[in-house]
Amino acid sequence: MACKNPKQIQANDFYFGGLHIRGNTSNPYGLMVQPVTVAELPGLNTLGISMVRIDYAPWGINPPHTHPRATEILTVLEGTLEVGFVTTTPEYRLITKVLYKGDVFVFPVGLVHFQHNVGNKSAVAIGALSSQNPGVITMGNAVFGSNPRVSSEILAKAFQVEMKVVDQIKAKF
Repeated sequence: MACKNPKQIQANDFYFGGLHIRGNTSNPYGLMVQPVTVAELPGLNTLGISMVRIDYAPWGINPPHTHPRATEILTVLEGTLEVGFVTTTPEYRLITKVLYKGDVFVFPVGLVHFQHNVGNKSAVAIGALSSQNPGVITMGNAVFGSNPRVSSEILAKAFQVEMKVVDQIKAKF
């Protein structure tokens, strides 16, 4: 995003309202993410920060994903979340923890991570990210729902399954 002429800057360039509003989680993931990046809040331009509000239905999940341009620090405001990330090669170790109201957890830049509401009531978290435009790559969408599609032959070989299994998964994306 290009810098705005300083003479044209207004208070609303530095304001975003609405993070108090509960998100609609009636979807297959039981999840709603409200980003506050430079696209929603122009005043973030060049500041290297952004945030998200994440609402989780009971047992909702923020599926495995990565932010290619940011570290994320997550604070639980309501509920109980199981969170985790996977380290890089050669170990691919799963680092996981159950978080409660007021707990904080860090997801290092670029690592695949997730959050799962393990409670019977809704959960809410705030994530702060170290980029004005952190990006998000959700693993399932990227691998099975790309446009154009990655060939089933490639995915079948990569995941060591039959092509019909890949095609079944692709049908969900």
